[in-house]
Amino acid sequence: QVQLVESGGGLVQAGGSLRLSCAASGRTFSSYALGWFRQAPGKEREFVAAIDSSGALTSRAESVKGRFTVSRNNAKNTVFLQMNSLIPEDTAVYYCAAAGSIVRFRNEIDYWGQGTQVTVSS
Repeated sequence: QVQLVESGGGLVQAGGSLRLSCAASGRTFSSYALGWFRQAPGKEREFVAAIDSSGALTSRAESVKGRFTVSRNNAKNTVFLQMNSLIPEDTAVYYCAAAGSIVRFRNEIDYWGQGTQVTVSS
């Protein structure tokens, strides 16, 4: 099993940056694709970004390309989401997630974190 715990959320001014971290546990951590979803008030959960088990392949939602970067450090059992140029529309609860492969990431999630709140003020 993989257990995921997010951290790094908070309140930030528009144009600012935050880095979310997701600490993972489990011996199979390095074999999973990892990434992030978010859910804003009144909206459905949406895909944000993912990274494959090797860290070589990433996928990002069109809305965050050029602003968000997903990375992982398997030695530290951690996946990150670097968020730059934040806008109020980025306000949401961000959830770390794990799936068997990056192509299964969006609809076949195996494990979810509890979420961390990101609030971007105008």
